[in-house]
Amino acid sequence: MTEFALIARIRARARTDDDVLVGIGDDAAVLQPQSGRALVATTDSLVLDRHFRADWPAADVGHLAAAVNLSDIAAMGARPRWALLALTLPVADERWLDGFLDGFLGLCDPFDVGLVGGNLSSGPLNVGVQLLGDVDPACVVRRGSARAGDLLAVTGTLGDAAAALALADTAPAALRERLRRPLPRVAAGQALASQVSAMIDVSDGLLADLGHLLGHGLGARITVDDLPTSPALAESFPEPTRRWPLQLSGGNDYELLVSLAPDRRESAQARCAALGLPLTVIGSIDRSGAIECIQADGTDLELPHGGWDHFG
Repeated sequence: MTEFALIARIRARARTDDDVLVGIGDDAAVLQPQSGRALVATTDSLVLDRHFRADWPAADVGHLAAAVNLSDIAAMGARPRWALLALTLPVADERWLDGFLDGFLGLCDPFDVGLVGGNLSSGPLNVGVQLLGDVDPACVVRRGSARAGDLLAVTGTLGDAAAALALADTAPAALRERLRRPLPRVAAGQALASQVSAMIDVSDGLLADLGHLLGHGLGARITVDDLPTSPALAESFPEPTRRWPLQLSGGNDYELLVSLAPDRRESAQARCAALGLPLTVIGSIDRSGAIECIQADGTDLELPHGGWDHFG
């Protein structure tokens, strides 16, 4: 199958909307942003044997490629709108492409995200996505605006994806699903935008991403017994191991970590509960300049490092 036949195959499955003036097939897409909204842009790439394995179903790779970018949009409190897809394929395999699109478009469609362009090339398998969204300029949430005295809270549960990686082929289905098909918290991001002072998605591990959330001179205390745990994780790992390293430094959760004033706690939790999603308070922010992880007996859990670093 030729490059242009593959492009035609993608174009046939891409949705068309009135705000896409020029879509797939031209030199560039032409989009019509909504008046009064600010554009939000993010990009991520998935690398074979770094983010996924060759034996993964193509649909799982497609879903993950959409999810990691949707999660970044969610962390800004924004609405996702349009996607650009850059695929490098070792061979023109229409069956793999169809499976990939099943996963990619299958996650984009519920959020009304249109695939509007991209690039195809030949080479080692690599997936690059650029996602554009929009937001009310007055409602942008940033990662570095936390305040001393804020509570720290996180959506969903932590550690499942890291547990699936640790267990590899023996991982139960529930953990494998969290690794390969994470659910980006787009609705929660929009619901929490007016309630929180700062927000970030947990992709590199809780401690690493908490470090990004804290501004200069700020620190935090995490109560490790309060870390939200799924039944599948609790059944697969005893408490010391699941706390560290899985929940504190394991990445790929794609939950939202937020800081919020104590008087916003109930309203923020109610907004998440309306979405069927727990929002668990796990600690607080102070001016210590350090991150402490406090155990049930009141002692500090000593940790060797904080989370994922691509070049670490």
